[in-house]
Amino acid sequence: VQLQASGGGLVQAGGSLRLSCAGSGRVVSGSSMGWYRQAPGKQRELVATIGTSGSTNYAGSMKGRFTISRDNAKNTVYLQMNSLKPEDTAVYYCNVVVSNRAFFPWGQGTLVTVSS
Repeated sequence: VQLQASGGGLVQAGGSLRLSCAGSGRVVSGSSMGWYRQAPGKQRELVATIGTSGSTNYAGSMKGRFTISRDNAKNTVYLQMNSLKPEDTAVYYCNVVVSNRAFFPWGQGTLVTVSS
């Protein structure tokens, strides 16, 4: 199974980015998916999850600013990030979620850097 996160980059505070996570086979379309992030010197944390039915959950600080979505036909999950803050700077990862936990080994992730 391969999950490839992309779309990161450098953005000014207040800006927006859209991350994508493409999976091999039907791994994305058939699974609950999550976005996670790891800031420098910090533990990896959950950002948002989306179930197979489209139900979503967000970590508190991301509510109202981030939107997770999925396109099963493209086997891809997205993370729209608005009103970005410097504290959102991190490597963002996607993964399959099983029993509220990330299931597969972590891939490379995509780096998001928010400048002040």
